Amino acid sequence: MGWFVTLATFLVNEILSEPAYLIGIITAVGLIAMKKSTGQIIGGAIKATLGFLLIGAGAGLVTASLDPLGTMIQGVTGAHGVIPTNEAIVGIAQDQFGSRVAWLMILGFVVSLLLARFTPLRYVFLTGHHMLFMATLLTVVLAGGGRSTVAVVAVGGVLLGIMLVAMPAFAHPWTKRVTGSDTVAIGHFGTGGYIVAGATGRVVGKRSRSTEEMKLPEGLRFLRDSMVATALSMLLIYLVMAVLLLVKEGQKTAFKAFATGTGTVATGTGNYLMQSVMQGLQFGIAVAVILFGVRTILGELVPAFQGIGQKVVPGALPALDAPIVFPYAQNAVLIGFISSFTGGLIGLALLTWIFNPAFGLALVLPGLVPHFFTGGAAGVYGNATGGRRGAVVGAFLNGLLITFLPALLLKVLGAFGDQNTTFGDADFGWFGALIGNAGKAGGAAGLVIIVLLGLAVLGGAILVQKRVVDTGWDPGAARDALMPRESVTAPAEAGTTTAAYAKIPPPAGAPAPPPAA
Repeated sequence: MGWFVTLATFLVNEILSEPAYLIGIITAVGLIAMKKSTGQIIGGAIKATLGFLLIGAGAGLVTASLDPLGTMIQGVTGAHGVIPTNEAIVGIAQDQFGSRVAWLMILGFVVSLLLARFTPLRYVFLTGHHMLFMATLLTVVLAGGGRSTVAVVAVGGVLLGIMLVAMPAFAHPWTKRVTGSDTVAIGHFGTGGYIVAGATGRVVGKRSRSTEEMKLPEGLRFLRDSMVATALSMLLIYLVMAVLLLVKEGQKTAFKAFATGTGTVATGTGNYLMQSVMQGLQFGIAVAVILFGVRTILGELVPAFQGIGQKVVPGALPALDAPIVFPYAQNAVLIGFISSFTGGLIGLALLTWIFNPAFGLALVLPGLVPHFFTGGAAGVYGNATGGRRGAVVGAFLNGLLITFLPALLLKVLGAFGDQNTTFGDADFGWFGALIGNAGKAGGAAGLVIIVLLGLAVLGGAILVQKRVVDTGWDPGAARDALMPRESVTAPAEAGTTTAAYAKIPPPAGAPAPPPAA
């Protein structure tokens, strides 16, 4: 019997508690369920394991790159400043919470399938990296209160499962307005911003013409590349902070900003500025490593999840990543990005002058990547209900949301609030802040309140599904009465026919909308 105990201890302590191995095993199980060949199963499991290890490697690079920036922001403003980057905070959290995140993510996906099977919320969330991000957020918030692993995984898994089916339902009336069909849902935790943008479009843009009747410069298309956008945004932020620190504190103090980790004291102004450039580029590399790790995992794990989901919930709508809406209004994507980034800058100014001094909120610096993806999608949603004005104002409000919500979220992240980075998209902010503040009640009472909040989200989503989605409510009907849309056929490569504004061909690499049912 001793050998059995030894074997069980080995499996638990050395394999199941190691998130990289656990992800590999789950991937293998999913591929076995799909009846893949032995080679595909082994290869998929190993790739998923290596992908998880890449996340850890990238996290070390992110931390090293952010340390000097934190020193600069503190020196310039006297306040804590962060760059919201989902991949960065997830990578950092893996060292401490990796196994719990993995178990919570698995349980959450199972719960979401059960909810999709037995409730009206028939959505299968297939944006795997956002599933991982939300699982990490819930783990950090719940574990921060000193709760046991079992409580964290069980309660967090239920909450994750609810969010995976609830958020696509809340957004679905607006998503149908964008796509003109009922073949796909949005599966992305920037949903709060998209709903706000769509609702804003209804108010401000009843007589505003579509963004797709405008001509925008092709020169901005390079910002679609996330590695380029990340490196560029961090490079600019580093240079601005470096110059401000140099002006405020002088050379003696400023030149020491990079003397952290493996960095060295700058030898002159030119060297100081070029070290700033290099740190910005290093951050871009670090996030690229993490992204490659995430994509490597999900390239094997998501197909396995999708195969399981199709068997458990036949006929359910796939909930996909935010770029799935980009081809429906590509001008709106760029307009939305610019408007969202502008909102982020104004939000930063408000935090600096008002909310940091009054309430101690951290300074949230705008990053190009979250503002491009969530701002771009918000522009599409705003345009669908309010044309150009809807795209501009709706995405601007999204920019404010993803500036203030992360600042509020930092208040409940405990030690992870000091990492110079945090979760960036709207749903992480509002849901994480709610759960974190509810958990402050402590003990069983805190868990009960947290579960009740989750059930309230689920109940609200079911109500929206029955009263709004299933009844066919169109959020843009009032605008159509004033400016009827023409039925046009999108280009062949877009793969859809809808009643909407005229469309331009999607750029290379853009996800094609699914065919109309």
